[in-house]
Amino acid sequence: MSQRTYAVIGLGAIGLGMAQSLLRADLNVIGCNRGPGPLKIFAGNGGRTTHDPAEAAKAADVLFLAVVNAAQAEDVLFGRGQAARALKPGSLVIDCVTVKPAFAREMERRLAELGLLYLDAPVSGGPAQSAAGQLSIMASGLPEAFARAETGLKAVASVVHRLGDEAGKGSAMKVVNQLLAGTHIAVAAEAMALGLRMGLAAEDVYAVITSAAANSWMFETRMKHVLSGDYTPLSAVDIFVKDLGIVSETTREQAMPAPLAAAALQQFVAAQARGLGREADAAVIKTFPGIELPSKE
Repeated sequence: MSQRTYAVIGLGAIGLGMAQSLLRADLNVIGCNRGPGPLKIFAGNGGRTTHDPAEAAKAADVLFLAVVNAAQAEDVLFGRGQAARALKPGSLVIDCVTVKPAFAREMERRLAELGLLYLDAPVSGGPAQSAAGQLSIMASGLPEAFARAETGLKAVASVVHRLGDEAGKGSAMKVVNQLLAGTHIAVAAEAMALGLRMGLAAEDVYAVITSAAANSWMFETRMKHVLSGDYTPLSAVDIFVKDLGIVSETTREQAMPAPLAAAALQQFVAAQARGLGREADAAVIKTFPGIELPSKE
């Protein structure tokens, strides 16, 4: 049997690293992105590229979808991109987008009608983990989908959690993850802001907390932006407005109160309203009054 071809649609902070990891595993890979910058990077490393999702899908046996949100996923597969109809029957879509569980279930149903497999597979990890092929993937889907995905998943992830035989469970777990991630970032910013407000140096707050029981991975990674004064986005404020919005909708549908997630969402909305949506998610600290933040050297 000839070697499978893998397509990655959406070469952003996560998708580009995934495509590079697949290429590094000596797989046939085609990268697809609307903007030219990531395509140039990927082509420079030996990857095939295209701007056209349908062209990428036509060449692919396994398609990784790494766009920003559900609307973009819908558009790529069934809208302007027409990728779903370009895929050969029996091909697999691995959906790495953070979406509501119901959306994942609907994607599985619609793709099955076209004779296609679907794996609900949102990811955790930043650009560094993606570039190193060390993402964590929360996946659910049919056994046949997992079997076809195995080689590609090994290339992009250090751990794959199998959460069930139907779509939706992977996305449900990502909702849980994003509830924690968003609230951790918001409370990390609040704690740092309080320290600054009381006259503590940002460097001292960071040094003490990262060696104390109150530390978290989000405090450690996000407050580095505050120390450096560099809010270049890897994960932006806009992402957590979206993701905590999904958390809010989901908890409402489940008739479950989630007051901490709701408070965190409002902090990110406040940051977005101040024009900080395209900055790193740590820029949520800029919503707190009466503090002087370190400036970029």
